[in-house]
Amino acid sequence: MNEPVLPGAASPARPYRAPAFWVVITLLAAGAVRMSQILAKFLDSYPIATLTALVLFALLAVPFWLFVQELDFLEREPAGLLVVAFAWGALVATSVSIPGSTALENLIAKLGSPGLAADWGAALAGPTVEEIAKTLGVVAIVLIARSQVNSVLDGVVYGALVGLGFQIVEDIVFAIGAVAFAGQGDEVQPVITTFLVRGFLAGVWSHTLFGALAGAGIGYLVVSTDRGWPRRITMAMLALFGAWASHVLWNSPLFREGLGNGAVALLAVLAFKGLPPLLLILWLVRRAHDREAEYYVERLKTLDDPEVITEGELRALGSGSRRAAARRHAAERAGRKARATVRRLQRAQARLAVELSRAPEQANQDQHHLDVRRHRATLIAMGHPEAVEGARSWRHTASTVVTAAVAIAVLWVALSALGGA
Repeated sequence: MNEPVLPGAASPARPYRAPAFWVVITLLAAGAVRMSQILAKFLDSYPIATLTALVLFALLAVPFWLFVQELDFLEREPAGLLVVAFAWGALVATSVSIPGSTALENLIAKLGSPGLAADWGAALAGPTVEEIAKTLGVVAIVLIARSQVNSVLDGVVYGALVGLGFQIVEDIVFAIGAVAFAGQGDEVQPVITTFLVRGFLAGVWSHTLFGALAGAGIGYLVVSTDRGWPRRITMAMLALFGAWASHVLWNSPLFREGLGNGAVALLAVLAFKGLPPLLLILWLVRRAHDREAEYYVERLKTLDDPEVITEGELRALGSGSRRAAARRHAAERAGRKARATVRRLQRAQARLAVELSRAPEQANQDQHHLDVRRHRATLIAMGHPEAVEGARSWRHTASTVVTAAVAIAVLWVALSALGGA
């Protein structure tokens, strides 16, 4: 997607004044009632298994949430809108998709055949209903807070959180379904197996990823005002189709039995079905982030004030990897407190850049200038005056290698334990 240069971040709006806000709140309330009814049935039939599933998948949501939130470091989205996006996926999209997917699957059986529905029903019905329901969540964010969607990356963040909400609730439903199917009463083993398969192994490239891809299309539709409507609508539809196609491939029976039952075979299937959309969304995120970073860094460069941001810090602020490298360098030179201070300085510089993009002529930037200078003074007192990346150390290389080795080992153990299940 060829995203245009940002026109400047708009000032925060008051979403509760928009009629769409109250429509969204009503839908969220209706979804909450419906999902609460389902949860009450689960707790009544399988209390221990249900509580276990709630805890495990709630814990799983935390690192995903933090990672998605960090994607747009320079212009953080309001916490309230992030919660609305997550809640839409968890409450509205799920409550619509559960009966909708079943109805469409039954229609496939009637129009096609029971065999077609058995093999391809989940691959065709689920993605068709679910991806539309999730994408409408990003549309809802646009309707209630248009000013907060000013880049493709914003669409990615909101879409990913809608997908995350959907994924967590759907996984809980599947976990309790596995308990019921096992027929062994209120046991937690089916929950743990579901957690490993649908959460740990499939979570990386499941609904969060599909939602991010569709959200990128909505973001492009909204921000590409220099493009014609036909192109913008076409790109949004292509992004939604990409999310749908990725979901269809993921749910499809392809290679269900063709690669054997070993850990290597299972890993190959996961990679074949999950890597294409994962690589695509990573490319989109990197491209959108770089364009957004270039815009905001240029705003700071116009200040020409090394007490606010130096040349080295301008370079570091524009890249996620270089921001992280600057924090590591601070920790190595001046300790963990310096690392935290560098992060706070970077956040203050990012907030100042956003404020500069909104209204360069206004004096509402004074507080942001003060925040930057305060964190700078703290760093200077620690003997580390500049938040720049240092030379790559052997400790970081060793840490990266050890982390990768542990991740591979954990993945291999999980795959070996599950086998061809």
